[in-house]
Amino acid sequence: MSFANLKKQSSLGSLTQKLVKEVEKMNNTSPGADERYWRLECDKAQNGYAVIRFLPAPDGEDMPFVKMYSHAFQAKGGWYIENSLTTIGGKDPVSEFNSELWNNGTDAGKEQARKQKRKLTYIANIYVVKDPANPQNEGGVFLFKFGKKIFDKIMSAMQPEFEDEEAINPFDFWEGASFKLKAKNVAGYRNYDSSEFDRVKPLNDDDEVLEALWKKEYSLAELVAADQFKDYETLKKRLNVVLGLDAPSRRAAPQEDTEDENIEEQIRSSRPAFKKEETSYSDSSDFNSPDITPSTPAADDDTDDALSYFQQLADG
Repeated sequence: MSFANLKKQSSLGSLTQKLVKEVEKMNNTSPGADERYWRLECDKAQNGYAVIRFLPAPDGEDMPFVKMYSHAFQAKGGWYIENSLTTIGGKDPVSEFNSELWNNGTDAGKEQARKQKRKLTYIANIYVVKDPANPQNEGGVFLFKFGKKIFDKIMSAMQPEFEDEEAINPFDFWEGASFKLKAKNVAGYRNYDSSEFDRVKPLNDDDEVLEALWKKEYSLAELVAADQFKDYETLKKRLNVVLGLDAPSRRAAPQEDTEDENIEEQIRSSRPAFKKEETSYSDSSDFNSPDITPSTPAADDDTDDALSYFQQLADG
């Protein structure tokens, strides 16, 4: 580019416009983000729309989805953002500590346990039918992380409440249905209540095309394999640092030393702030199990978005 062209572009404001677009692109794509995962992109008003299709279990696997438990909270020693060993049926230091807090009989202990409770996320393979914000994703196979609200809609489709509603298998190529994902901002929360399944229809009439898509699916079992989780002692050590439970003579490590160096891939995206959760363990079964996820608007609507926000704070 010549100096004359540089000056001309400056007068037209084209460089400024280009810089703004590049910055927006950088903000929407976190360094090291896992490109296997698809995320719904929303506008500034936090409205978003896309059409996706949940896919069958990958070849050699039994389930079309897996669930992941994780913890994301901040204390005086920094942020604790880790997957929970309870996902694979193991003992987890945060769950054990939360049980102690809940059973100590104090309101402060119960409040801390609520703040540190585990978050539930589901992961499935999807086919992107329509993505207005990112049309280049259309026709692609991705992994999709979603919370309890969307999972409940899947279960409602499989087990309808009323007799005049026909049960469907949302994960079926032939007897499934596309899912119209609709996001909006309700009282400061990401809300998916308007999302719904379309009518039953084969994803494609050509079995060869469907088989090709099936072979593109990502393994779900690998995501929750034991080697994907940090061991108990490593998590315990990290928890002690974050909560300041080390020996009194030790000072809390500087922020750059306490930041998690292996932030989980599912919490890399950028999202707006969420209100503080207000959790009430009204079910007696929760009193001795503070990590059982209660029905909470903030947690149910999109746990992954909440975790993304926590990571923003940790990185900021």
